[in-house]
Amino acid sequence: MLIAFILLHAAVLAQNRQISGAVKDKAGTGIPSVSVKVKGKNNQTITDINGVFSLQVPAGNIQLVASSVGYGETTIDVPASQSTVAITLQESGEQLGEVIVTALGISKESRKVGYSVSTVAGDQLTQARETNVANSLSGRVAGLKVSGTNGGPGGTVKLLLRGLPSMNNPGSPLFVINGVPMDNTQRGASSEWGGADNGDGIGNINPDDIETMTVLKGQAASALYGSRASNGVIIITTKSGKRNDFSVDYNLNAMVDKAIDYTDFQYEYGQGVGGLKPATAAAAQASGRLSWGAKLDGSQVIQFDGKMYPYSAQKDNVKNFYRSGPSVTNTVAVSRGGENGSFRLSLSNLNNSSIVRGSGLTRKTANLNIDQNITDKLSIKMVANYIDEQSQNRAQLSDGPMNPNNGFFLATNIDENILKPGYDPATGYETQFSDDEYVTNPWFVVNQYHNDLGRKRLITSTAAKYQFSKWLYAQARVGYDVAHDRLFRVEPWGTAYTTNRAGSLQDLSSTERFELNVDGLIGATHKITEDLSFDAAIGANLRKNQEERIKIGGGPFIIPYQYSWNNVQNFNRDYSFYKTEVHSAYYTLDLAYKNFLTVGTTGRYDAYSTLPKDNNNIFVPSVSASLIFSELTHIKSLDFGKLRASYAVTSNELSKAYQTQVYYSLGNNFNTVPIGQFNTSLPSGLLKPFTVAEFEVGTELRFLANRLNIDVAWYTKKTKNEIMGATYSIATGYTSGYIANGQTQNRGLELQVSATPIKSKDFSWTATVNFTTIANKVLKTDAAGNNVNLGQNRATLGNAVTAYVKGFSGPQILAYDYKYNSKGEMIVDASGYPIRRDTLLAQGSVLPKEYGGINNEFIYKGISLSFLIDYNYGNKILSATNFYSIYRGLNKLTLDGRDGITKGVLENGNTNTTKADAQGYYTAVAQRITKSSVLNGDFIKLRQVTIGYSIPTEIVSKSVIFRSATISLVGRNLWTIMKRSDNIDPESNFGSTINYIGIEGTSLPSTRTYGVNLNLKFKK
Repeated sequence: MLIAFILLHAAVLAQNRQISGAVKDKAGTGIPSVSVKVKGKNNQTITDINGVFSLQVPAGNIQLVASSVGYGETTIDVPASQSTVAITLQESGEQLGEVIVTALGISKESRKVGYSVSTVAGDQLTQARETNVANSLSGRVAGLKVSGTNGGPGGTVKLLLRGLPSMNNPGSPLFVINGVPMDNTQRGASSEWGGADNGDGIGNINPDDIETMTVLKGQAASALYGSRASNGVIIITTKSGKRNDFSVDYNLNAMVDKAIDYTDFQYEYGQGVGGLKPATAAAAQASGRLSWGAKLDGSQVIQFDGKMYPYSAQKDNVKNFYRSGPSVTNTVAVSRGGENGSFRLSLSNLNNSSIVRGSGLTRKTANLNIDQNITDKLSIKMVANYIDEQSQNRAQLSDGPMNPNNGFFLATNIDENILKPGYDPATGYETQFSDDEYVTNPWFVVNQYHNDLGRKRLITSTAAKYQFSKWLYAQARVGYDVAHDRLFRVEPWGTAYTTNRAGSLQDLSSTERFELNVDGLIGATHKITEDLSFDAAIGANLRKNQEERIKIGGGPFIIPYQYSWNNVQNFNRDYSFYKTEVHSAYYTLDLAYKNFLTVGTTGRYDAYSTLPKDNNNIFVPSVSASLIFSELTHIKSLDFGKLRASYAVTSNELSKAYQTQVYYSLGNNFNTVPIGQFNTSLPSGLLKPFTVAEFEVGTELRFLANRLNIDVAWYTKKTKNEIMGATYSIATGYTSGYIANGQTQNRGLELQVSATPIKSKDFSWTATVNFTTIANKVLKTDAAGNNVNLGQNRATLGNAVTAYVKGFSGPQILAYDYKYNSKGEMIVDASGYPIRRDTLLAQGSVLPKEYGGINNEFIYKGISLSFLIDYNYGNKILSATNFYSIYRGLNKLTLDGRDGITKGVLENGNTNTTKADAQGYYTAVAQRITKSSVLNGDFIKLRQVTIGYSIPTEIVSKSVIFRSATISLVGRNLWTIMKRSDNIDPESNFGSTINYIGIEGTSLPSTRTYGVNLNLKFKK
């Protein structure tokens, strides 16, 4: 069979001939990655790094078509006798004809757009990939702040566009796939009470299927999407088949995660209290997380298990407990296109092992993209994306039970390995290593815990477009996003804090959620006169969201290790349901004069089911303008110059359903009779959609044949009638409710500069810098102007919080400071311990004032090197690690005064003469002066490095199988160049909601990633 195939292939080759050549720009420099194909045939290749190509073509006269992004398409005739060709491509001037995807999937010329838009190519997301593709946007887009969660593979990513979008709905931008909104709901979150991060919606998407991600930053850019678009919009365009082309691509990505130990604790003093080592096993257990003992001297000391161990520094607990976490992704894609349509089918498999033993994620993805002309006027586009994702033992985070990260605060002489295996093999009972049974043994967690989440998800969209004439069309589209989640979570048999150590079934639940979008529009593009033209569309949309959850649980277990719902002594169950709708109508109109002025306007009407019937609808407008001033005047070296301006209003709704009426339900039974109850949230008929109004101006400048490009945007935006939570006295019959009173203001500047300082035949250097600065202020909270508290950690519970504070940027950290007298001297009590001030003081916002990225790419012949640096300035962190490291004697700060501390003055003004013990003093500092837990969040990081090699075309073309091959070595999070937060990664978070951004503690360590990426394109 193989011999027959080879002979057949040789016979086909005998009918072809070889063409070679080069594609260059007008300066004579070779252009890489240019598509070169035979017109009307499937023969196709791409140029190498020097613009050189080689191609098998049919015998006889042919035509070659060369095309590339940023250049016009060129067609040349090649006679039968010619074997070498030279092709010159002309730059498309701003990328003057460059087309970008805007709202509702409508494509527009970039030059005509009057608002800020940034596009990230798919290949930038796949080289040094993350399991959640949104993490790959870090440092690449001006105005976009990316914050991951330290929760393991597939964790949630928090994206904020242009600062805090609103207090009411401070979520990530709306994700839209091929014109249809996608559900990006987070499936679980950690708080100060613990919990796991179960991931979000965008984390399900396979990066290999993404052609581009287009970020619509301002309100004018996203206004047509209405609700949820007030946070901005990120449009995902998936890869599709090319007309008259056949392609088989294979991509292998193999990565390894390694935990980074950011701690820099003291290793002079060891376990114990009062300067003494533990003398008994009970004392050792009580002080297992306290380093207030004697100096480390290498002697033997007793531990919680009654055995003797060296009283020596143990600095490798992070290295020894967390393993290397490999991740392998295999993707195969087949695409085929003809004159009337094309398709692309991809199959992908991700297998990821977390750095936590027993934890990981697998994801299988199938993506189908079909584009077909049914008739000359009717065309159909269909996209289907199926995801089967299974995660095992998602890590618990923050200060809660079943957290595998509890080894972080072990006394400096304890080797975490002595806690193995974490349980007694005979009884299954957890091995307790500390005085707190809720601080679960980390080895018990990795060996016994179960927290498994499965998801099966289907995202589909089907669009039919009918072209009545060259200038008039109609389109109908249906998008459906349905996800089935199954959660299985247990407290294992033997868990110390459970009843009789028998464990419990915490959660066996099934959740189905879906989003349905149905829209239709009629569009027209027509010239009114020779100089004046318009582009218009009018349409309507129906959106439905629904979620239904059924949960059972119970405990304790009766039979050991039989984790079934019918093996519990006490049984419980729960059910929840919601359903919402939004009815919308919209229009868009662009008027273009000649080739230099475009004025656009949009309008959208929305009616929200979550709001009172009399106040549930709103109309919001936008207007934008684009002036290509380079068409009107000649400025030396300026190739393209555009001024743009826009004003827009967007709206949003109440985030919860069923809050505008009183609802009754059945409670527990009393004497077998169900008790009736009603919700204690006061319904309000005065609520209405809140709005976000924004004004933006900007410019785009391109110099020196596009060798230097500058994009600047300045904006100011303000919210109005934000729907805020309110607290009431129970005497009213209600405990909570909502009022429409909140208001915030954001102002910012965004700058992106890209340059090609060097561009020659063999070598080029391209650099891109983006910079963002933001000033945010909370203008109104509730009617009385009270603080709106958001989040905290268990370490400083009640004594330090994040909050919206009127007149300050938000969210703001509030903490207690030292108490000083009129001379500025610190006041201490009779024991010599510091006293705090009586009021919580603002310490700074958790959101940065300045951030951005610097990307450099160097290409020498077939070798490429690129690296990305990103940075962040001006935010604060509420750190549980800092609290615990001071409280437990781990922080180097606590070395000062181990033999006693005399500081400050007494409250009566007398000099303090008391020599306070170090343990008591620093315990007071941690507990009373919670400002000590507030750290500076500034950092500069080497985010990504890629070294690639493209095998020359003349070598690959000799292969029977391949038409191109590229291999890359990649690294991510390789170096923290600068940070000002001791003992932690300044990006560390245990929660991804706005309530917990900037709050850190007991989450998984950050990781450094190394890997290889291989891309192969096969011949037909």
